Amino acid sequence: QVQLVESGGGLVQAGGSLRLSCAASGRTFSSYAMGWFRQAPGKERDFVAVISRNGGRTYYGDSVKGRFTISRDNAKNTVYLQMNSLKAEDTAVYYCAADLAVIVSTSHANYDYWGQGTQVTVSS
Repeated sequence: QVQLVESGGGLVQAGGSLRLSCAASGRTFSSYAMGWFRQAPGKERDFVAVISRNGGRTYYGDSVKGRFTISRDNAKNTVYLQMNSLKAEDTAVYYCAADLAVIVSTSHANYDYWGQGTQVTVSS
């Protein structure tokens, strides 16, 4: 079992920045890839970013490439999402998720554990 707790969400003006954190417990953190997803009201849960077990590979959704950066600190059992140049359309609940599979995935259906989410609101 893995427990994930997100933090760092909030209200920010367009063009601003936020850094989300996701603290993990319950299993060896370095044994799973970590992803960030987001869901706006009335919309599907969308892929944002994923990082491999050792941090060597990262992938991003097209809408956040060049603006968001995912990173992890395996010593602190934490994954981060640095969000810069935020836009109103980035407004959503952001979830971190853990994937125990070897292959890194961008599909939310493949993830095994989820956090409760943190709200990000970008005002225009």
